[in-house]
Amino acid sequence: MIIAVDGPTASGKGTIARALAAHFGLPVLDTGLLYRAVGYQTQLNHGDADKAEDALAACDFPDSLLDDPALRYETTGGLASRVSVHPAVRKALRRRQVDFANQPGGAVLDGRDIGTVIAPHADAKLFVTASPEERARRRHAEMLGRGVEVGFEAVLADIHARDARDTGRAEAPLIRAEDALLLDNTALDRDAAIAAAIAFVEGKVGKRG
Repeated sequence: MIIAVDGPTASGKGTIARALAAHFGLPVLDTGLLYRAVGYQTQLNHGDADKAEDALAACDFPDSLLDDPALRYETTGGLASRVSVHPAVRKALRRRQVDFANQPGGAVLDGRDIGTVIAPHADAKLFVTASPEERARRRHAEMLGRGVEVGFEAVLADIHARDARDTGRAEAPLIRAEDALLLDNTALDRDAAIAAAIAFVEGKVGKRG
């Protein structure tokens, strides 16, 4: 069973993907982490995330980088959004994602183009979203909780900028697959959003938990 979970930044798709993986006993891949690794490696290489050749060179990052806490930094998320617009980078990372999706027994993947590009044959697809303001509120609270002093308006501006890059890129833009459930969790708490996702998948493929 393959489950695709797509959506914009700070939508809660990662939380939902992990919950689905735990419920159905499947491995899970945060594909955004791969792009964060490329973005961060580009920085380590003293390259420019907006230059395709620099970002492509960073695709050869060591696997150990995926465990680096720096990949979770807000600045790294911005770098990931910038390198992801380059078609060469998306091509370089595609095989790793496709192989993960098609492993025996299935998998859960979350990202921006799972249901449309990486696993269009997925058994269940979800498009998780929330209003930009709500996503910024959540991200702002999370950052303050980590001791990062930042204004709400700056976080909201970054959300809008990432949305524009993700939906406006020529290669594999962020769009909802036609057969994906639209799960808008603007007014839902974590447990309610997870319950809705599980109920949808069970309705599509039957109970396997």
